[in-house]
Amino acid sequence: MTAELAVALAAAVAAAAALAVCLWLWLRLRRVRDAQRVLLGGSKADLVEFAVSLQGRIDDLHRAVDEIAAALSRVDRRVDGALTNTSVVRYDAYAGTGGHQSASFAFLDASRTGTIVTAIQGRDYARLYVKELENGRAAIALSPEEQEAVERAMAR
Repeated sequence: MTAELAVALAAAVAAAAALAVCLWLWLRLRRVRDAQRVLLGGSKADLVEFAVSLQGRIDDLHRAVDEIAAALSRVDRRVDGALTNTSVVRYDAYAGTGGHQSASFAFLDASRTGTIVTAIQGRDYARLYVKELENGRAAIALSPEEQEAVERAMAR
């Protein structure tokens, strides 16, 4: 065998091996592209574009969650400031009148701030008293019935 023939034969074997490796790599790349197409849902975008769009959607989601959290905080403040705790205590203000015609009404928010209205009913008259509470403290002393109305309202 001549040297030229040996070199040609070696080159043909190397070319066939290179061709086989190229075919194998082409099949492998085709499988990767098919898998990418499945992952991307048939889109023509590549994985980098998909990852960038996914990150954008995640950022939008984070912004939406932050907005919802801020709105929920505003709602919590409004609810805490709403008159949600109420009660009525009925009683006889004067001995012998009967019928529990007098009453104390408590209208309070979650921080014990609000108004107490007391209606005292006598035989010949009726009187109304209004007292304000600020964080559970009244500028004017509360009667036992008014204090009971506050305690009942806050117990709910």
